[in-house]
Amino acid sequence: MAPFKVTFLGPAASFSHQAAVETFGRSSELIPCLSFADAIAAVQRRDADYAIVPFENSTNGSVVQTLDLLVDRNGSYNDVKVCGEYYLTVHHCLLARKGFISAARRNYSSITKIYTHPQAWGQCEIFLAKYFKGVERQDVSSTSKASETVLKTTSEVNAAIASRFAGEYYGLDILEENIEDTANNTTRFLVLRNVYSTTTIQFQPELARELSKSPAVLETKKALFSFMVRQDTLGTLADALLIFKDRGLNLTSINTRPSHIQAWKYVFLVESETDQNQEVPDIMDSLRKVTENCKHLGTWANKLVST
Repeated sequence: MAPFKVTFLGPAASFSHQAAVETFGRSSELIPCLSFADAIAAVQRRDADYAIVPFENSTNGSVVQTLDLLVDRNGSYNDVKVCGEYYLTVHHCLLARKGFISAARRNYSSITKIYTHPQAWGQCEIFLAKYFKGVERQDVSSTSKASETVLKTTSEVNAAIASRFAGEYYGLDILEENIEDTANNTTRFLVLRNVYSTTTIQFQPELARELSKSPAVLETKKALFSFMVRQDTLGTLADALLIFKDRGLNLTSINTRPSHIQAWKYVFLVESETDQNQEVPDIMDSLRKVTENCKHLGTWANKLVST
C-alpha cells in the first residue's frame, strides 16, 4: 500500500509537522505548504489524502484562519470534512549550534541574540527574565525558522526557542527543555480528508492506536456543524442550540466568523459530542428548520480523554 500523503503548514520542523509525524508516522509522505488554504486545497483536489491544521490552543484560543476555511464562504472545499483530531502539548526548548555552549554549566553569557516566533516570547517570559534579561530578541516567522537561522549563523553565538522536534531535525544542542511558563499549553489539530477519497483505510492516528482500544475513548464522538440564524426573529440561536440540549448532547466548542453576506451577520461553528448511536441526519433535519445554510463538517472520535 502506498504511504498516505499528508499536507501541513510548513516549514519543516514546525509544530504542525510534529503533529503530522505523531499522527500519521514517518512512513507517510508529509508535504509542507505555505498556508492552511494550500494544505486543504490539496485535499479538495485529491492531491493529498489528509490535511492536518491547528484548530485551537489552550492558551491563545481559536485559530481564525482555520475557522474561516471551515466556514468556506466561496464553496471552495465542499468535498473536505473533518475526520479526526490530535492534541499536541507544546513544549519549548533553548537550542544552539552543536558544542557552542555548555548546558551543564548554565553559562549563557556568550549568547548575543535569541530567535523565535513572537508568540513564544510571552510563553517563556519567566525563563527569559532569569537568564537573558537585556539580550537581543529577534522575531522570525516560525520556531522552525528560528532553529534554521541559528544553524546557519556562524559569525556569532545565537540561540533559538523552538521544540525538541525542531532541535533534532536541525541537529542542534538542546540546552534547556520545557522552558515555557505554562506546562499544559496544548494545541488541538483537526485532520481533514476528501469525502470521495479512494483511501480504503479509515483515519487512525499512529500514536493513538493503543488508546483507541480503550472503552473510554470509544464512548464518544464529536461532530462539527456550521449555520447562520435570522437576525429579525427573536431566539433563533437559542432554538438552534436547544436541538443539541434536547438530545442530551454536550457542546464542546462554539465559534463565530463574519458571514461576508451582510454586516453583523455571523456563521456559527458548533462542535458537539455525540454517542455511538446518534445520527447526524436527524440533527441536520432539525437545524434546517431553524437556521440558514447549515452544514455538517465532519464526525470523528473524541480524543480528549481524562486519565
